[in-house]
Amino acid sequence: MFELILLGCCIGLLSGFFGIGGGTILVPALLLLGFDIKVAIGISVVQMIFSSVYGSYLNFKKGTLDAIMVLAIGLGGFCGAFLSGVITSNISDENLELFFLTFVSFALIRVFFSPKEYKEQKDVAKWILVLIGFIIGGLSMSIGVGGSLLLVPILVGFLHVPLKQATSAGLFFVVFSSVSGFISHFLSGHVDYESGVVIGLASLVGVYVGVHLKHKVDVIIQKRLLIVFYFIVVIYLVKRIFF
Repeated sequence: MFELILLGCCIGLLSGFFGIGGGTILVPALLLLGFDIKVAIGISVVQMIFSSVYGSYLNFKKGTLDAIMVLAIGLGGFCGAFLSGVITSNISDENLELFFLTFVSFALIRVFFSPKEYKEQKDVAKWILVLIGFIIGGLSMSIGVGGSLLLVPILVGFLHVPLKQATSAGLFFVVFSSVSGFISHFLSGHVDYESGVVIGLASLVGVYVGVHLKHKVDVIIQKRLLIVFYFIVVIYLVKRIFF
């Protein structure tokens, strides 16, 4: 229980600061504690509901959440996430972990090569935003992450959204994908409710601290920390899968 509470606080801090659902760290951490990957993914989905809803509320109060843009992406993500339980049930544990590694590596490369800030944000048709959300929702929830890990680099690198707004948007997207993903994983029988709720409640403390830190830190420092965060996850997954 102590380990789960401590883990929840740490995951919440990362979730609030980087705008992620938390599954990027939580799933590997649960694997390290001896959980099966499919059970770990189910726990991660439960935790993401807690952190994403509370974190989005805090970001909205801070004025960095563009709810209209993310609503289109979120609706697509909600629909795509319904496929996640089926995908998880039909893919082996080894392939899920390999896919997880590919997912994080792409995000690391995309963020690393993006400039500090773009001069102007791109205008994109709503149907394209919905399609982006659908693809991210289906793929991300299959491996127990909320989708912001891939969405934030897309918003920054392709749509030229400022980093602080992109991280807020990423966490808001997790609200849609995690609720839908929970329904899908519930139907597939992958959810450990007790562990998920314990970690989820503990994460609220970390989310509060993380969101407030995000709005005080310079964007350059935030980007560097985000790259370090992605890199550590990639190294851990490479070691776990190939060594």
